Amino acid sequence: MTARYCSLPRQPAPVLAPGLAAERAAALVGGQRMWVNGTVLHYCFLGGDVDTSVVPMPGTGRPRRNAWAGTEEQRDVVRDCFREWRDLGIGLDLREVRDRSEAELRIGFRSGDGSWSAVGRDALRVGLNDRTMNFGWDLTAPGERATALHQIGHALGMLHEHQSPYAGILWDDEAVYAELAGPPNHWSRERTFHNILRKLDDDEANGPVWDPQSIMEYPFPSGLILEPEHYRSGLHPPGVLSAADKEFALRWYPPTGRPGPLVPFRSVPLGLGPGEQADFRVDPPETREYTVGTFGDSDAVVVVFEERDGVPRYFTGQDDGGSPRNATIRARFVKGRRYVVRVRLYSSWGAGETAVMYW
Repeated sequence: MTARYCSLPRQPAPVLAPGLAAERAAALVGGQRMWVNGTVLHYCFLGGDVDTSVVPMPGTGRPRRNAWAGTEEQRDVVRDCFREWRDLGIGLDLREVRDRSEAELRIGFRSGDGSWSAVGRDALRVGLNDRTMNFGWDLTAPGERATALHQIGHALGMLHEHQSPYAGILWDDEAVYAELAGPPNHWSRERTFHNILRKLDDDEANGPVWDPQSIMEYPFPSGLILEPEHYRSGLHPPGVLSAADKEFALRWYPPTGRPGPLVPFRSVPLGLGPGEQADFRVDPPETREYTVGTFGDSDAVVVVFEERDGVPRYFTGQDDGGSPRNATIRARFVKGRRYVVRVRLYSSWGAGETAVMYW
């Protein structure tokens, strides 16, 4: 029987300035979907955050769940999978909230709508009242915990492993289209191509080698893969986080240490390579509007967090990727509050060093 597959929503191709060098463009495409390390990612379950999630059934007075609300047992599966990713020791904190206005990730359980997730920071493009992740079937059924681990992998920025350009899979294309056109998926040819047959660019891949054990790998029945020969009888990943999955998460989101100080009018050299990040704490000497900016020939994303009860909450940010300007943020800092500035580099060029300063 064919497995039920994750169907990623199509996203517009990134718009890059014409004439960008190939290495610079590749760094942008590969990095722009990733969260700034040290982010506290909040998730909520739609249908449980507002009173309107439960409405009376006509003529009975008994409550009826919102179409997006899952059972508590299904929510517990998702919670447990968030904990598993978090407990790897990654530099992201993953926390549940009840208010959708505080959540970057908003989860629904709409049956019949498939299972899918926005990839990484694509979630920020989704309207506040819409889902960034959906589970379209029962996660408490045997083997379906892997579906929750898989979708959270997407939310962290991972793409489908079987689409890796390093996989070397030769498909029987028409057999794949026919298999996915039938139950339980009922996919169009376009959806099948987008989620299975389309190869990712090198800079989009989760890693430099194919990992058939990855949680981001689909299982496939026999008759769809022509090469490698030993997968002609099917491909059956175990449905757990592989060693390469864990390496990916810790490479992009290493454990964070205590950020160093950033003081007004004193620039700090960054000395970062592509994908690397520097973190700074800011204790403003007075309450006023400040400017935070980067300098040098680089593409970077700069995000400012404000600590509330010891937890960094997103305050403001700017991404200068692919543009000739540097990231410059103007924000009002309050004396007595602590802020954290995080700079993640996509790429740099030229002989000059890159730096960050606030004034």
